[in-house]
Amino acid sequence: MMSKQEHKSGIRETPDSFRLSDAAEGLSGRIDCSPENIEQGLAKLVLSLIELLRQLLERQAIRRMEGGSLNEEQIEQMGEALMKLETKIHELATNFNLSPADLNLDLGPLGRLLE
Repeated sequence: MMSKQEHKSGIRETPDSFRLSDAAEGLSGRIDCSPENIEQGLAKLVLSLIELLRQLLERQAIRRMEGGSLNEEQIEQMGEALMKLETKIHELATNFNLSPADLNLDLGPLGRLLE
């Protein structure tokens, strides 16, 4: 139940389990920021997002295919494009010494980024 102050402002206080200060306690006091780690971290983030988008596009293509809204040529083109994208993601991940498991980011209480 909301307090009178919360009700007036319409803002609820963040539960203790979701505070950033709690998450920061789990981090060490020192972060290694060498150029190699920055590049790899950025590559990991970008490739994770691209892989997420690729999976979403793949699911949408399957729905469209099952719904009959694509002809055979479109199905072939879409399948080929998705396979090339997947291959390129894995190639780039390998260049940055990342495994496919590395691209499945842990989002804390939300779970893993990818299925």
